Amino acid sequence: MTRALACHDRWVDAVWWIVLGAVLAVAEIFTTTLFLIMFAVGALAAAGAAALGAPVEVQAVVFAVVSALTVLGVRPTLRRHRMSAMESGDQPFGVEAIEGSSALVLERVDTDHGLVKIDGELWQARAYDATQVFAPGERAQVVQVRGATALVWRDDISPSGELPEAKR
Repeated sequence: MTRALACHDRWVDAVWWIVLGAVLAVAEIFTTTLFLIMFAVGALAAAGAAALGAPVEVQAVVFAVVSALTVLGVRPTLRRHRMSAMESGDQPFGVEAIEGSSALVLERVDTDHGLVKIDGELWQARAYDATQVFAPGERAQVVQVRGATALVWRDDISPSGELPEAKR
């Protein structure tokens, strides 16, 4: 009878740790900090210890040690991979590559609407500064990309390619 009770307690502990791990993993979806998932891994390791019959104290130590090791060992690597290309010094791609590039205005751009051509692709555009309006044929610089809209700023290079200071 005591052996059956001990087996039952072992599985109850394991299920408790699994539920805790699942709750932490779901909570991570809402925080996206890559912090709670490390504790979810610790909880699943403690569930394994519980399933093997370890006492609650050992389960708690397994949880603490595995959680600490994942926070100290895995999280810095994950954070390094999440860095933008500009921060890490790598070649930017995607939206990061567009920011800072030059755009040709195809349709009038103001704070409400507009269309520009960036590296051969058409983009919806808005003026980054509410006081600026761009006419077709003008050049602008992409300051930021929000969704599928490029926020543009007056380019400092004139149509002839000279800097404004050089004309004086």
